[in-house]
Amino acid sequence: MKSHLSSIIIAVAILVTALVFSNAFKNRNRANNTITVTGLGKKDFVSDLIVWSGSFIKKSTNLKEAYSELDKDRESILQYLVGKGIKQENIIFSAVDINKEFDDVYGSNGERLKSVFTGYRLSQTVQIESSEVNKVEDISRQVSELINSGVEFYSNTPQYYYTKLAELKIEMIAEATKDANTRAKKIAENAGSGVGKLKNADMGVFQITAQNSAEEYSWGGSFNTSSKRKTATITVKLNYETD
Repeated sequence: MKSHLSSIIIAVAILVTALVFSNAFKNRNRANNTITVTGLGKKDFVSDLIVWSGSFIKKSTNLKEAYSELDKDRESILQYLVGKGIKQENIIFSAVDINKEFDDVYGSNGERLKSVFTGYRLSQTVQIESSEVNKVEDISRQVSELINSGVEFYSNTPQYYYTKLAELKIEMIAEATKDANTRAKKIAENAGSGVGKLKNADMGVFQITAQNSAEEYSWGGSFNTSSKRKTATITVKLNYETD
C-alpha cells in the first residue's frame, strides 16, 4: 500500500515538473517572438509668438544728466513702437543698469599708474512679446529709423515660439504610434506571422528645428527659437508579441 502511494506521489511530481518546464519553455519562446519597431511623428508649423528686445545707452560724467537723457530716449522708443501699432501693454522696459567707467593711465615703462573716472554708463532694455509676429518682425528690421533719430539703440535677433506645443505633441505621438504599428504589421506579414499584444512603448526625445535646415538633433532635445518656420519630430518605440 505504501509502495503504491509512493508511486502515485512520484508520478504526480513528475507530471507537475513537466508542466512547469513546458510552461517555462512556452513563455521563453513567447518572449523571443517579439517585434520592436520605431515610428516617427513629424509636423511643420509656423510660430505664433515673437519676442524681440533691444537696448539703449547714455553716457555722462553727471549721473543726473545721464538719467535725463536716458528718459528722453525711452520716451522716444515708446512713441516709436506705439506709432508702429504695438500695444503699450506689450512693451516692457527693464530697470536701469548703471556702471561707472574708468580709463587706466600707464607710465612710460608700461606699468599701470592709476584709473581715471570717465563717467557713468546707463543702459536699459526694452522687450516686446506679441502674437503679431509679422508686425514685430518688420519693426525689428526697421530699427535704423530709431538710430537715425539720435537714439543709440542695439537690436537683438527676434525669438520665435509656439503656444500650442502641448496639443502639437499629442498629435505627433499619435502619428508616431500609428507609423510604428504599420511598420510592425508589415514586418510580421512578410515573416508570415501576425502582431499580437503590445508589451511596452517608449517615447523618444521631442525635437524642434528650423524647417528645411541641416540643424542637428540633440540627445537632450533641440528647441529652435531663431526661425519662424519650424519642424517638430518625435519617435515612439513599440514592442509587440507575435502570433
